[in-house]
Amino acid sequence: MALSVSHDRNEETPEAKARWFQLLSLAERMEMLCEFYDFILSVNPQLLDVKDAQPIKRRIRIVSEK
Repeated sequence: MALSVSHDRNEETPEAKARWFQLLSLAERMEMLCEFYDFILSVNPQLLDVKDAQPIKRRIRIVSEK
């Protein structure tokens, strides 16, 4: 995969980011997941102390502009 830099705002939409992510191999996706996990824990290490997460009882609505 050739790497390049783009300054086009249209490539920053959630849909464009999802398309980019789908182009990655499984190994690349897992590497990204591990990097995100490590980053999040470095910013907030107390997340490991949270126990017994409960699901919310309300609906979640996802709105996207097409």
